[in-house]
Amino acid sequence: MLIPSLRLSREDGMGKPYSMDLRERVVAAIEGGESTHQAAARFAIGIATAGAWARLKRSTGDVRPAKQGKPKGAVLDAHADFILGVLAEAPDTALDEMVERLREERGVTVVRTAVWKLLDRHGQTHKKRLPMPASKSALM
Repeated sequence: MLIPSLRLSREDGMGKPYSMDLRERVVAAIEGGESTHQAAARFAIGIATAGAWARLKRSTGDVRPAKQGKPKGAVLDAHADFILGVLAEAPDTALDEMVERLREERGVTVVRTAVWKLLDRHGQTHKKRLPMPASKSALM
């Protein structure tokens, strides 16, 4: 038997957390003697969810949901001036070379994609070769 989800989706595509009222009622049922399985079935939620809420209540004293989503900003935002300065001095610096310089000179360990995304946010294209005209023999 399928049980429809009690959660609604938000505009950003992420699911909404269950209500505090439901969380508190589930934990109260477990604290009142019901098993995790019984409480989960009674309130039509997952067994793991009921168990997680009970553990959260025991460890923190509350069942409040954690903040959802990624924090704003990126690791490299604080190093943007350094990166853009290096590229102004040596425009042919490769992404891998920039990753190495960040690790050696700034103590920051990132992957090349992070550097590329920072450059993209700053409207920088990072191409080592000049654009080439289209091949006349290539099929279009």
